[in-house]
Amino acid sequence: MPISPKEIVSLIGLTSIVFLIAPIFLIRYVLLYNRKKKKHEEEKLAMVKTLETELLRTQMEVQEQTLKTIAYDLHDNIGQLLSLTTITLSSINLDDKVKTAEKIALVEDLTARSTKEVKALSRMLHSEELLSRGLFSAIEFELDWMKRSDRFTISFKKPTFESFTDDAGKETIMFRLFQEIINNIIQHSKATEIFVTLEQIQDSLKLSIRDNGVGFDVDATLKRKTGMGLYNIKKRAAIINGTASIDSTRGAGSVIAITVPY
Repeated sequence: MPISPKEIVSLIGLTSIVFLIAPIFLIRYVLLYNRKKKKHEEEKLAMVKTLETELLRTQMEVQEQTLKTIAYDLHDNIGQLLSLTTITLSSINLDDKVKTAEKIALVEDLTARSTKEVKALSRMLHSEELLSRGLFSAIEFELDWMKRSDRFTISFKKPTFESFTDDAGKETIMFRLFQEIINNIIQHSKATEIFVTLEQIQDSLKLSIRDNGVGFDVDATLKRKTGMGLYNIKKRAAIINGTASIDSTRGAGSVIAITVPY
């Protein structure tokens, strides 16, 4: 059946419309794609800037916490040793040779202990150097320092390897999370026992810190201003693609677990 001129005109018109509309849709698609790509790049850049800002803040807080620890130890430990040294020296009676010899021996011992304490403090001043030996060694060093106070019974279990990532920034944030949790225990929990566990679970590292303190209401604390510390723990864990679970019951202690992929 032959096609009528009218049908030919209609077919030409329809084809022309298709050819006109197709480029419009193609241009619109390209524009939308470019817009989404640009938005994705902006979001990615914003995430990088957020991570860099948080890392800088974290490094400053690690240093601040280290300086606080050093200040407390200078006052409570080294200060007492030096005071005892001064008192002992001032009480020496040169006419009593036996007691003088005993007191000089005591002064030598006190001086040796003070020197040992100062050397340990100097290592703490270099928190970056401490972390360069691995996250696990840095945590172990902090816990060993806490044991010296005799306030806590501390248990620490860790994997056989020293570092879980080549990302120094991620390890710094993990170390600050550890410091923040421990600081909360010292200030608020009234605990006598602290259990720290580092374990590898499939492709993740899990840091668990448990205490036998007074415990608290997690939901109520997060809603109040006093919950900013817990909020920061969750926020920082999320920045390094991790999660933070907080479990506590009044009178039954607390457990905080940080899980980070690697």
